[in-house]
Amino acid sequence: MLQDVRAAEPGDVIQIDPEHDPVFGGCFAIVEEVKLWGVNLCGCPIPSGDGRVAYYRVPHGAYAVIGRAAWVEE
Repeated sequence: MLQDVRAAEPGDVIQIDPEHDPVFGGCFAIVEEVKLWGVNLCGCPIPSGDGRVAYYRVPHGAYAVIGRAAWVEE
């Protein structure tokens, strides 16, 4: 598992660890809410490429913080 460079905050872009999930691993997501156990309700494009968005929960240590999103939907 990854060591977080810094704690995630709402509006951060994260990348999900490929070792954590074979489907969503490597995907980018925007953090909507942070909980004690991990990141809750990340908006993440579904890998099928059809434009749908999944809401995904990721435990701390299973993602890397990439940076801040330039635009965040309310």
